[in-house]
Amino acid sequence: MINRTRTSSSSNVTISTFRVSRLKSSKVLRLTSASRALLSPFISRPWLERRGGTVDDYAFPSRVDHADHLSTRQYARLVDEWVTAIGLRREDYGTHSLRRTKAAMIYKATGNLRAIQTLLGHTKIENTVKYLGVDIVDALELAEHTEI
Repeated sequence: MINRTRTSSSSNVTISTFRVSRLKSSKVLRLTSASRALLSPFISRPWLERRGGTVDDYAFPSRVDHADHLSTRQYARLVDEWVTAIGLRREDYGTHSLRRTKAAMIYKATGNLRAIQTLLGHTKIENTVKYLGVDIVDALELAEHTEI
């Protein structure tokens, strides 16, 4: 879940990174420029003030307790609604498939497993290999395009 964003002192919130907390660990991730552009209207100072919040509040508050963050279950419900709204089968899409798809697209474009491992926060490269479903065909194809 997104916790608190880094902000500037201007009238709008400047988002460049956010902290993700999961179980016992947390890490800082960077938002893409497209994500920043889409999120900006929803976490600008005027919007936060209108909903009774501040720039130090969660970007996506709980619908039950606004001092807490959006729950994983509520996020999953929202994804289900969005997928259904655009006419796709919700059984084929979920919160985790969004994460896996981005990683798979970057891997396909770069072939860089180490970068994907870092982006996903995996401690072992073996976990990244399993996560992406990298097999011997992928490995041989990469080797074929590498000259020594």
